Amino acid sequence: MAKVEDQKYQHLLLGLLFDGIGMLSFAIPGIGEFSDVIWAPVAGWLMTRMYKGRIGQVAGVVTFVEELVPGLDIVPSFTLMWIYTYLISKIKK
Repeated sequence: MAKVEDQKYQHLLLGLLFDGIGMLSFAIPGIGEFSDVIWAPVAGWLMTRMYKGRIGQVAGVVTFVEELVPGLDIVPSFTLMWIYTYLISKIKK
C-alpha cells in the first residue's frame, strides 16, 4: 500500500512540474508559442507514460492538443488527470 501512495504523490509532483513547464510559454512572449510546438508532443508522451491504458492515451491526446492550441496553456492537464485518477475515479468505485 505504501508503494501505491508513493506513486500517487510522485505523480502529483511530476504533474505540477509538467504543468508549470507548459505554462512557461506565457513568460516568454514570442518565443513561447514556438516552444509549445516542441512541448506539446513531449507532454502528450509523458502523460501516456504516467497513466497507462486507454485513459492515459486519451489524456495524452488531450494534453497534446491543449498544449498546441494557443491560449490553452493555462489548463493544468496533468493536475486535472491526477485529480481524476486518484480522487474522482476512486469515488465512482
